[in-house]
Amino acid sequence: MDEHPESAYQANAPGDGRLPGGALDRRAELSEFLRTRRARLKPEDVGLPDFGRHRRVPGLRREELAQLAGVSVAYYTRLEQGNGQNVSAEVLDAIARALRLTGAEHAHLTHLAKPKQHKRKPSVRTQVVRGTLLQLLDTMDGAPAYISGRRADILAWNAMAASLFGDWAELPPQDRNWARLVFLRPEYRELFLDWEQKASDIVSYLRMDAGCFPEDPRLAALVGELSVKSEEFRRLWATHDVKEKGYGVKRFRHPLVGELTLNYESFRLSDDSDQMLIVYGAEPGSPSADALRLLASWGRDATRAGTVS
Repeated sequence: MDEHPESAYQANAPGDGRLPGGALDRRAELSEFLRTRRARLKPEDVGLPDFGRHRRVPGLRREELAQLAGVSVAYYTRLEQGNGQNVSAEVLDAIARALRLTGAEHAHLTHLAKPKQHKRKPSVRTQVVRGTLLQLLDTMDGAPAYISGRRADILAWNAMAASLFGDWAELPPQDRNWARLVFLRPEYRELFLDWEQKASDIVSYLRMDAGCFPEDPRLAALVGELSVKSEEFRRLWATHDVKEKGYGVKRFRHPLVGELTLNYESFRLSDDSDQMLIVYGAEPGSPSADALRLLASWGRDATRAGTVS
């Protein structure tokens, strides 16, 4: 395809061969997810009395959580041990309410506990972006925009995204992945002023993928690689936090135009829920809007001379 700066760039996905790492352990994931959600709650958070007794573990006890959910302690204990085969949707709803789960966390719990009903097999086919979407990216010449896929892979992007984030076309296909960029490339620590939040978000998105695709060998291999290479990734992965990408604000320190504050919106594709369009923009009349216009005017040569790559 055309790789002129005015065009959208589409990444070539890595090969389809199985990578080391196998599948993620769904039962262990379910057990740790419930345990960490229970640990973050205090009795006073859920209206239970705290008599000041010494607690050997942080957060609610199993019996307290079972009481809130209206199930027996033995039943909840079996679930927290990873045995969710016979749990009903009603019980999962009650436990989600007791744990005060977000919508994303509730969905993740359901994926882990009821895999036969909700498991989605990862496609062995290369993720391909529709031609009309590539054309749409071309038309967005004033806004950084890209399309992400499974495992936080970067599938396609426009010239403004290359100007803001770096020329991903110069990277090997397997490195066009947000998790690898954020945790393994030092220049992205400089680019994101709130790097810790960006890193946490990326890990939360991968956790959601792990719930949907526990048998995806590429995802397991990615998690294994990052766990070996990044202590920060290991720490964040152990929190079991999950999140769906939505909208928000990101702050950047760009090597050419300085600091920018940009809003972003995410749009999941109706014909492929594993792909998402993410678009960045600035408040009209703001210094960040001026910086974006300046970045666009410098074009491809200036981008390759000074941005992260």
